Amino acid sequence: MAGLRLGPLLRYADDSCATVWVEASRPCTAEVRCADGARGEARTFQVEGHHYALVPVTGLAPDTTRAYEVFLDGTRVWPLPDSPFPPSVIHTSDDNNGVRVAFGSCRWASPPAGEKDPFGPDALDTLSARIAGDPEGERPDVLLLLGDQVYADETSPATRRWLAARRDLSDPPGNEVADYEEYTRLYYESWLDPEVRWLLSTVPSCMIFDDHDVIDDWNTSAAWLEDMRATGWWQERLLSGLMSYWVHQHLGNLSPAELAADPLYAAVRDTPDGTDVLRAFAARADTDPASVRWSYRRDFGRVRLLMVDTRAARVLDEERRAMLDPGQAQWLREQALDAPGSYDHLLVGTSLPWLLPHLVHDAEAWNAALCRGEKGARWARFGEDLRRRADLEHWAAFPASFAALSELFAEAGSGPEAPATILVLSGDVHHAYVAEPQWRAESPDARVLQLTCSPVHNSIPLSIRLGFRFGWSALARALGRRFTRHAGVPHPPVSWRKKGGPWFGNQLMTLTLRGRSAHLRLEQAREVRGGNPRLATVTESELAR
Repeated sequence: MAGLRLGPLLRYADDSCATVWVEASRPCTAEVRCADGARGEARTFQVEGHHYALVPVTGLAPDTTRAYEVFLDGTRVWPLPDSPFPPSVIHTSDDNNGVRVAFGSCRWASPPAGEKDPFGPDALDTLSARIAGDPEGERPDVLLLLGDQVYADETSPATRRWLAARRDLSDPPGNEVADYEEYTRLYYESWLDPEVRWLLSTVPSCMIFDDHDVIDDWNTSAAWLEDMRATGWWQERLLSGLMSYWVHQHLGNLSPAELAADPLYAAVRDTPDGTDVLRAFAARADTDPASVRWSYRRDFGRVRLLMVDTRAARVLDEERRAMLDPGQAQWLREQALDAPGSYDHLLVGTSLPWLLPHLVHDAEAWNAALCRGEKGARWARFGEDLRRRADLEHWAAFPASFAALSELFAEAGSGPEAPATILVLSGDVHHAYVAEPQWRAESPDARVLQLTCSPVHNSIPLSIRLGFRFGWSALARALGRRFTRHAGVPHPPVSWRKKGGPWFGNQLMTLTLRGRSAHLRLEQAREVRGGNPRLATVTESELAR
């Protein structure tokens, strides 16, 4: 009999259909049955000895909520026996009711129950507990996970023990994951957390990778990539990372129509074992990143979401350095400018913040000029070493891409059909803040904001906290200008100021978007004396009325 190994995850959901992802213990037919009679089924496909299905559920009515169950070969496997949680549900949208979007990034797996958590309460665990405690209360319509869903390069003590029983950890990559099977261990550790498992079964999710899904500072530079390719373990690590991401995260980002038109998905499902097909795809993605587009678009009524890959789509040649290759940049531009007037809010999900503390931005722009050779070969070598040591690889480290993104926001946000807001949603930097740009030329009509929120469950050393606080100060701004003058870096097309933060802790931001109004709330997971951790509101603000 087939068992449920992982999931279910409710991934895509709109006003008439949804997809539910599962991993089974053996080949089988996965079926989702809703309380109102709606259903869907799919045969599992196989990758590296694991069996997965993405079940399309159709025939759903708009603005309705129905409980669902999961069956494998006709045997019910979800809800779990004696589950303390309410039934998992599929809620379909109504374009007239707006959308509530929760987002964050950087989640290190919570330890098993009863073990001390070195990072404090997990924001996803506390969100799950709040929804489970009041199933009819407020909940997100979609959860955006903006990178570092798993940490391939920072494993837990339990995972290190599991790895040690499998291979010799004195051989590279040591206690980091090495292959596909070890990646599956990370997803089990993260997604079998009971609260997170139930949360992901009942709140739709959109995901995109960041560096730790593969390795810290993934694709920092051409020199970095050359060094990694010279190792004996990198190729397997990267291919396994891309393969596991495609299976566990990317597929669920796509609509049923997109899945039906995807030749890779069809090829993997049409063969008894899709491992070789998927491995060949990952190898092409490695040698020719422009052959793959991990970025995607979702529309929630009059809210448009563009999730942007800022890792695999980079151009690393120092003379042509870009955050996005030409094809990806053109896709982003086309999606942002498509059908003017058809959306009230444009959300751009990019794991790496567009606007950083001023000193950090200036240091990255200065470093990019050094690495490009503006001050000679000796400075270029120093710049490359500094870039890797200090993680100087955000949008600011790709000055042409930073300027192009700024210009795109000005264009998309201008004119009589401009949206009310353009909101850049980011994570990565292990703190939260709100920043607002001002264009040196004419400003757009839309309100443009950088909204950064991380971590969901991780930490940041005190020294780094102090550094980020200092980075926003007037003194830091003056210091940053000295950096840029040294390398002859021109002024960026926008200036910006901090509107809120920085805030530190395990946290989530929630946007409530109705009509042309936008409301922001930041909540942190906090311990409660004598009780379970809870989400506490840190700040709320109206972004547009």
